[in-house]
Amino acid sequence: MAKALARSIGYLYFDSGAMYRAVALYCLNNGLIKKEEVDTESLKSRMNEIKITFAADPETKNSVTLLNGENVEKEIRSLRVSRIVSKVAAIDFVRTDMIEQQREMGKVKGIVMDGRDIGTTVFPDAEMKIFVTASAEVRAQRRYDELTARGDNPDYKEILENVLERDHIDQTREVSPLRKADDAILLDNSNMTLEEQQEWLYNKYIELTAVC
Repeated sequence: MAKALARSIGYLYFDSGAMYRAVALYCLNNGLIKKEEVDTESLKSRMNEIKITFAADPETKNSVTLLNGENVEKEIRSLRVSRIVSKVAAIDFVRTDMIEQQREMGKVKGIVMDGRDIGTTVFPDAEMKIFVTASAEVRAQRRYDELTARGDNPDYKEILENVLERDHIDQTREVSPLRKADDAILLDNSNMTLEEQQEWLYNKYIELTAVC
């Protein structure tokens, strides 16, 4: 939905959640996960090795995530990464580093940024904030459908458990917990089609620009 809005109005799109997923993937690929716990000391010493950028896919034109120059968009959406990403994202120095990068990206203006602490921590003065939610069951089904369409063989129950666990960790972490900003517009899209969501969001943008 956020990607579609960015495309339709000519803005840049950044997925902050993808940045944390890329760090989690780096940890997994470099032996920094021990029994599903993060080796924080080793990760801290290697943060300068992690460079995350975004680029347009030459075929789809969609934004993709690059980890040290390599397209990792498919890998970071795997359940393997989903299992550990909230623990990585809860680490204070990881969040500090990612937030600094996100704010640097925001200096160009004309961006749509997607993430769990964008309206509260990263850009508290953003011109438009949308807090999107849906039931855990609906979000799990959407991720299940996404992975199935990609050719994977996911387990719905495992995905649902992961969604619930991630919500709990993100809502209770000490640094930048997941919550709705006081001035954010709430959208529960549990019973909306993708097209309905996109239309709703675009109309909110039009309303904002008309006022401005």
